[in-house]
Amino acid sequence: MPHTFDDDAVSGVLGHMNDDHTADNLLIARAFGAADATDAVMTGFDGDGGEWIAVRGDGSRETVRVPWPGGSITERRDVRREIVALYDAACVALGVDARPHD
Repeated sequence: MPHTFDDDAVSGVLGHMNDDHTADNLLIARAFGAADATDAVMTGFDGDGGEWIAVRGDGSRETVRVPWPGGSITERRDVRREIVALYDAACVALGVDARPHD
């Protein structure tokens, strides 16, 4: 059973990703399951991975579940590290230059 994060952690991460990193969401969704996505939002995560809803040009939707590259996690601070790793891997997979991380 994967670790479940508390509601504050989930809402904080989802709010940040969906407000500040919409392009990253799309890159991750395209690289890991929905190559033809035109939009994507992060909808959840647990200790084993993250979930995005990818929207295609025809309006259809697909859930894209991606395991964390570093394996299972249990700490909120580790979520950022794993999402950054997914973003970097997505950039490599799609041939996109990754921006620096602060």
